[in-house]
Amino acid sequence: MRLSPAPPRLSRSPALLALALPLAAALAFSDETLDKVPKSEGYCSRILRAQGTRREGYTEFSLRVEGDPDFYKPGTSYRVTLSAAPPSYFRGFTLIALKENREGDKEEDHAGTFQIIDEEETQFMSNCPVAVTESTPRRRTRIQVFWIAPPAGTGCVILKASIVQKRIIYFQDEGSLTKKLCEQDSTFDGVTDKPILDCCACGTAKYRLTFYGNWSEKTHPKDYPRRANHWSAIIGGSHSKNYVLWEYGGYASEGVKQVAELGSPVKMEEEIRQQSDEVLTVIKAKAQWPAWQPLNVRAAPSAEFSVDRTRHLMSFLTMMGPSPDWNVGLSAEDLCTKECGWVQKVVQDLIPWDAGTDSGVTYESPNKPTIPQEKIRPLTSLDHPQSPFYDPEGGSITQVARVVIERIARKGEQCNIVPDNVDDIVADLAPEEKDEDDTPETCIYSNWSPWSACSSSTCDKGKRMRQRMLKAQLDLSVPCPDTQDFQPCMGPGCSDEDGSTCTMSEWITWSPCSISCGMGMRSRERYVKQFPEDGSVCTLPTEETEKCTVNEECSPSSCLVTEWGEWDECSATCGMGMKRRHRMVKMSPADGSTCKAETSQAEKCMMPECHTIPCLLSPWSEWSDCSVTCGKGMRTRQRMLKSLAELGDCNEELEQVEKCMLPECPIDCELTEWSQWSECNKSCGKGHIIRTRMIQMEPQFGGAPCPETVQRKKCRIRKCLRNPSLQKLRWREARESRRSEQLREESDGEQFPGCRMRPWTAWSECTKLCGGGIQERYMTVKKRFKSSQFTSCKDKKEIRACNVHPC
Repeated sequence: MRLSPAPPRLSRSPALLALALPLAAALAFSDETLDKVPKSEGYCSRILRAQGTRREGYTEFSLRVEGDPDFYKPGTSYRVTLSAAPPSYFRGFTLIALKENREGDKEEDHAGTFQIIDEEETQFMSNCPVAVTESTPRRRTRIQVFWIAPPAGTGCVILKASIVQKRIIYFQDEGSLTKKLCEQDSTFDGVTDKPILDCCACGTAKYRLTFYGNWSEKTHPKDYPRRANHWSAIIGGSHSKNYVLWEYGGYASEGVKQVAELGSPVKMEEEIRQQSDEVLTVIKAKAQWPAWQPLNVRAAPSAEFSVDRTRHLMSFLTMMGPSPDWNVGLSAEDLCTKECGWVQKVVQDLIPWDAGTDSGVTYESPNKPTIPQEKIRPLTSLDHPQSPFYDPEGGSITQVARVVIERIARKGEQCNIVPDNVDDIVADLAPEEKDEDDTPETCIYSNWSPWSACSSSTCDKGKRMRQRMLKAQLDLSVPCPDTQDFQPCMGPGCSDEDGSTCTMSEWITWSPCSISCGMGMRSRERYVKQFPEDGSVCTLPTEETEKCTVNEECSPSSCLVTEWGEWDECSATCGMGMKRRHRMVKMSPADGSTCKAETSQAEKCMMPECHTIPCLLSPWSEWSDCSVTCGKGMRTRQRMLKSLAELGDCNEELEQVEKCMLPECPIDCELTEWSQWSECNKSCGKGHIIRTRMIQMEPQFGGAPCPETVQRKKCRIRKCLRNPSLQKLRWREARESRRSEQLREESDGEQFPGCRMRPWTAWSECTKLCGGGIQERYMTVKKRFKSSQFTSCKDKKEIRACNVHPC
C-alpha cells in the first residue's frame, strides 16, 4: 500500500490535529451558515470558524490514535481513526493540524505531515492544502489516515474532530472527538505512556474477542514464509491495573518469552492464574493455521471474557510464526468509560512488536538470544535492511491483524452517566466459552451436534442446546465435562445486538422520481417486524424521501430519459473493477435533433482485497508398494484437495513419485552356443570327438547354476594295419603330404570359387590345460573376383579339441 505524501506547503512543526468541517460538504451545504462566518483572509481560518447546527457531547462518533497514547514521539507515524458507532454514519470530514493555542490563520500555525492511506476515501483539500478531507461525499462509518509527529521541542498536540451528517455538524472542543498529545520526554522512550484511571462503572460486562489475521503473501510479500505461516494460540486475561501481562518499554516475562519464541501459552497461562486476585477471566483461543484464510472457509479465532470495576482491563498476545520473537496483541485495554459505563466495541488494527529476547531479523532467522534482554518495542520499517518490513523511506508497517472486542451482555445495576443505547442487561452472565483444549485427554468425545432451535419463538430471551457423546473415559479418577452445552438466544428476526425496542425490515427500493423533467422527489419505505413489548409506539421512521433530478435540461432540443437503473455488479470479485448503470430514452427532442443525453455510465468499484487462497490439502497417504518384486522400481503417494473449487486453482502437487530398491533379482548362468564337433583324435581305430561352449555370465543372487560345458562322443575312422613298418611308412607319407600342401598354401593361398583366400592362421592356444579344451584358426579372404557372389566368398573358421586328457 503506497501512501500519498502531504503537499509541500505542509509545515512539520508540532500541531493541533483537528478534524474540521469539510470544505466541499460543510461550507457548501448552507448559504445561511456561510453568511455568518466572519470573512478573513487568514490561512484556512474559514474552515475553523465555520459554524452549523452543533450538538455538543455527542458520543456516537469518536477519534482515536492507535495505542491511545497521551504522548507522541517526534518523527513517529501514528494511525488516526475517525469512526461512527452503528447505526450512525457520516458523510464528510476534514483533518487539519495546528500548534497548541494557535488560531490556524497562518501557515506556521500548522504542523506535522499527513499521509493518505486510501485515495478512494481521502484527499488533500485544494483551498487548504494542509487539510485532508473526503474524496467523495457518501455514507461512511470509518476513515483512517497517518499523521507523522513533528520534530522535538514543539510541545503538545490537540486532536479535534468534526463531521457532517446530513444538515447537522457534530463538533467538539472536548470529549470523544478531541484528544490531546504532548511531546514525549526522551528519558521515557519506549515506556508505555497510557495512564490507567480508576473505573467508576457498576455491575459486570461480558465481551467477545475476535481475532482476524491479515498477514498474507498478498499484504506482506517480502520473504513471506509460505508453508509455515500461522498465529499461535491466543493467551491473555481481564485484569486489574495492579497486574501487567506485557507493555511497551517493559521486559518480557518467561511466559511472554515462551509465547514469543515458541508459540507456547502454557507458561503464560500459569503466570496469569498465579495472579488470581487480580485476574477475572483467562482469555484463550486456538491457533490459526495458516495465518490467513477466508472467513467462509474457517471462522476467525474468538474467546469470551468478563470485566468488573476492579478488573476492567484486558490484555492478550499471540505469536506471529515463524519469527524470532515477534507478536501482536493489546496491553491494558481499558473497557471502562469515563462516563462510568462499559465500552460497546473496540476495533484495533495491530502491528507486530519485538519481545526483546531474540536478535533475529527475518521470519526464519536461526535462534540468537538477545543478551542482555532488551525492552519490548514495536517493530518499525527501518529496523534492519533484511527485515521483511523494511522500507528505506521509513513508512508505516502495514497492519498484520485486526482485533474486534464487542460487548455482548451486562449484568447488575448500571450507573453510567450517559444512557447506553444498547439494551443487553441479562439476569445472569453465561460462563465464558471454554476452549476445547480444556477437555482432559483421558475423555474421548464425539463432535458437538448442531445447535437446536431457540426455545423462544419471540424476541424474549431463550436458550438453545447442543450435545456430544462421551465415547470413553480412560482414567476414572479424572472427571469428564458435561455432554450438553447451552447458549442464550432470541426468536427468528430478533437480535440481541440491536438496541432498538422495535425490529424493522430492510428498506424497499426507491420509488420513481415524481417528475419526468427537472428536480422532483422520490421515497422508499420499510415496515415494523416486531413492535415494542411494552405496547408503546415504534418511533423509528418507516418512510424516507430525498430529492431526485431527471432530465436537467427541459428545452425543445432536449430529450426525455428514464431514471438511472441500479448499478450492475462489480466486474471484479476482488480488488478494483468497474460497474455500469443504464437508462432509456423516453422521448426524442421535439425539434428533431439528436438526443445527446448519455444512456450509460461507468465508474470504478472496489471489492474486498484479493488474497491468494491457500490450498487446503489432506495429509499424504502411505507410500504404495514398489512397482517390482526385486531390484529397482518406483512407488507413489497421493493427497487430496479439500478446499472448494470456487476458491481458486491450487498449484500444489497432489502426487509424488520416488525410486524404491528391493533385494537384487536372481541371475541365471548364461552360456554361448555349442561349438562344432572337433576332428577325431585318432587317425585309425576307435577315438572320440568333442564340442564345447563358454560361460558368459556366472550365476548370481541364487540364480540357476551352469550346466556342462564339454560334450564328447566316440568316433571310428578305419582299422589300423597290423604291420608296424608299413603303418609307419604310411604315416610318414601322410605327414610329408600334409607338409607339402601346407607349404603350397602358404605360398599361393587356397583357391575358392570367386575368390582367393589367405592361408590358415596358426591354431590358437588351448582354452583349457586339461579336461578338454578347444583351439581355433581362421582363413580370411585375400581377393574377391568380380563375378563372385558375396555369400560364396567369406572368412572361414575351424575348431578342434585339445588337452582332452582328464585333469
